[in-house]
Amino acid sequence: MNRVNQFCLSLTLIASISACTDSPPLIEDNKLDHSAETQVASTTVDGQRLSNIVQVLASDEFEGRAPGGPGEAKTLAYLVEQFKSIGLEPGGVDGSWTQSVPLIHTQLAQNGKLSVAIGDTSQSWQQGFDVAVSTARAVETVEIDSAPLVFVGFGASAPERDWDDFADIDLTGKVAVFLVNDPDFSATADEPVAGRFGNKRMTYYGRWTYKYEEAARRGALAALVIHEPKAAGYGWNVAASSPGEKFALAQTSDPLPPLLQGWLQYDAAAVMFAAAGLDLAEQRKLARRDDFSAFELPQVSLSASFKVALEKIDSQNVLARLPGTTQADETLMVSSHWDAYGQGEPDAQGRIVRPGANDDALGTAGVIELARVLKAGRPMARSVVFAVWTAEESGLLGSAAYATQPIYPMHSTVANLTLDILQTAGPARDVILVGEGQSDLEDDLSRAAALQSRVVTPENLPENGLFFRADHFSLARQGVPVLLIMGIAGGADLVEGGRVAGDQWIADYTGNCYHQTCDAWSADWDLRGAIDDIELFHTILRELGDSTRWPQWKTGSEFRAIRSKTDKLRE
Repeated sequence: MNRVNQFCLSLTLIASISACTDSPPLIEDNKLDHSAETQVASTTVDGQRLSNIVQVLASDEFEGRAPGGPGEAKTLAYLVEQFKSIGLEPGGVDGSWTQSVPLIHTQLAQNGKLSVAIGDTSQSWQQGFDVAVSTARAVETVEIDSAPLVFVGFGASAPERDWDDFADIDLTGKVAVFLVNDPDFSATADEPVAGRFGNKRMTYYGRWTYKYEEAARRGALAALVIHEPKAAGYGWNVAASSPGEKFALAQTSDPLPPLLQGWLQYDAAAVMFAAAGLDLAEQRKLARRDDFSAFELPQVSLSASFKVALEKIDSQNVLARLPGTTQADETLMVSSHWDAYGQGEPDAQGRIVRPGANDDALGTAGVIELARVLKAGRPMARSVVFAVWTAEESGLLGSAAYATQPIYPMHSTVANLTLDILQTAGPARDVILVGEGQSDLEDDLSRAAALQSRVVTPENLPENGLFFRADHFSLARQGVPVLLIMGIAGGADLVEGGRVAGDQWIADYTGNCYHQTCDAWSADWDLRGAIDDIELFHTILRELGDSTRWPQWKTGSEFRAIRSKTDKLRE
């Protein structure tokens, strides 16, 4: 069946999903009566509805919801039916429920070869163990013959911080080797670089996406980022969870990406540096100095040979709209992502589906519930668009595609609120703020939290750079003020167990189940905290929905200047 039309499955498919032995009834079957009690309940987020939605989306029938995979059609049909049953109107292209996101999907052959030569010696690197590389180009083979390796330090070109790791080095035809995170991430207080970037709070210069983009701008043939668990924000098991596989936008005006890109395991990098007569730990320290300059590793070159399975996919974003009354052309947006990691190697229990129950079926359930409670309440002046993006796990591709070809103008998009991973350990005394100091939506969050007798706590894991790792970032890059709730941004102060219990929940989830087969629906989830967090967005949407206020970026935010270019259009 053509993928463009797969989402148009009949409701028979949806009914068959709900009829599966372990699946709950679909939400549209839970018809509301007109009693006063039910009407009150209809305007509050319902934990059972959240759980039901997640149980469906994270079921084996959806096969891990990989873009272009067999689970996409089922996912799209289910999401569309949910929004239809709520009574929303289509929010996609030309009166449809979707927006096309053309992608390429590549998979490097398992029998490919990758090696690095140091003088007269050679080291073979094993995919998934020493490296986790892929290609974002629409090619059928990857061939690299003895390309020189250039150590570019942290690979930051930041004139506003008086920092340039590249100087005048030419990366054309070479392999750029990066350190992950920012130059000041591991700096001590007495080092001159301390505070030059974000201290422990990652800036965009620290993200691997920026490093690949910089490598592309400079014509590098390949790009490798040395993986370190603390600096990356996750372990090697996450970095290597889909070795050789890559999704990328098929249509882009950006420079051509490197032919090969990915992670280099730290120990493998250390061995390579040592063979070249260099100490990697010492080079990390030198790279924190502002007089560092990229250099070729002496007598070191990389060779690679892979066949590539290339597939072109027409994936879809799903969009629904709740039209406003008097300011209908002003759009609030609340979003999540529907995709997960599809299927992989069997785990110890033989499971191959990586169901993405928390990441991000639960966030998607939150978006659907927000749609339901807002529709059940009084009409608002402004419109609300509910967007469920594709290919977030592949690099925020669905939201990036929308941001470059928006259906609703960016200048009249009031704000984007994103749900991506919610904690399932019960109620908390606080809500964790991701990316402190960006916009006055943070003040809205504080006011909403106070109504719940809660406070806002800045993320205590700012080094993970989560502000740049969720779909709201695609909208922020276009100047739209954004707010993200993400349960792994820092341990919440849980009512039962405090911050220690909150930190333990994150450690358990990210250490064991993040992007893995065990990110599965559980009847043991305590969703009271997730409900509270979703209700925070409900409060903010209600306040902004009947307002003439336009949230602003704070002074010092890198996105303020982008938004200011369209100020006159909002007057």
